[in-house]
Amino acid sequence: MPLLTVKNLTVGYGSQIVASGISFVVNAGDYLCIVGENGSGKSTLMKTLLNLQRPVSGEIIRGDDLRENEIGYLPQQTIVQRDFPASVKEIVLSGRQGKMGLRPFYNAEDKAIAAGNMERMGITGLSDKCYRELSGGQQQRVLLARALCAAEKILLMDEPVSGLDPVVTAQMYELIEKLNKEGVTIIMISHDVNEVIKYASHILHIGKNVSFSSTEEYIRKMDEELHRKMNDASKSMIPPSLHRMAAGVKKDQQDEEGVKNDQQSEEDVKKEETGEGGTL
Repeated sequence: MPLLTVKNLTVGYGSQIVASGISFVVNAGDYLCIVGENGSGKSTLMKTLLNLQRPVSGEIIRGDDLRENEIGYLPQQTIVQRDFPASVKEIVLSGRQGKMGLRPFYNAEDKAIAAGNMERMGITGLSDKCYRELSGGQQQRVLLARALCAAEKILLMDEPVSGLDPVVTAQMYELIEKLNKEGVTIIMISHDVNEVIKYASHILHIGKNVSFSSTEEYIRKMDEELHRKMNDASKSMIPPSLHRMAAGVKKDQQDEEGVKNDQQSEEDVKKEETGEGGTL
């Protein structure tokens, strides 16, 4: 059974609809990338999937006994969050709060899982560092380790490489791909379509038209649309006078061909009358 099934979903704020007609399925091990123009409703959809806001209409069905505290979430960072005065270890451990129930303190299991995820992200050596002293790429690794402390089955990320330089961006994409290959199901928002199609198994495009398909199918449709636009553009670059000239040349060729055919017919008739066209 799929981890998530979304049927004809409409998302928005109150009566204000942001996006509608959204349907897709996420199976265990998938890597789904959500793309679309700014303001198309990508972040609103993610918050709705996380039950941080109610859908306007439609269905979100969780399968495989998926519970909310089994979903990891890496939101976009704000400026205030980047300056948060806590240690790396404290921030990563806070990802276990959804598992604590009524316990007031972290137990040995919580600490072991946090330590394992810091090692997984390559930030063990930063555990006692203050979060706000880290680089942007290091901070994202810390937040990803925190999200993994909650993500037993699925990880949702909103623009995880936003604001990072190209080298760190490439490293983050490779890290996320590694997590996916290890069995973590990924749902990620991105504006960089050309980059994410290298990694994603499925693409959900939100905008004027909503589409959900495998990455291979999405690329095929993109190629078809590009060729159509190039053909339309090349046609529009030809002046109307040349179009008329081409049409006139074609008509002259047709008229000339017609004259030749008429002349040939007349010669055939003459041959028949004089007996030249007869048989022996």
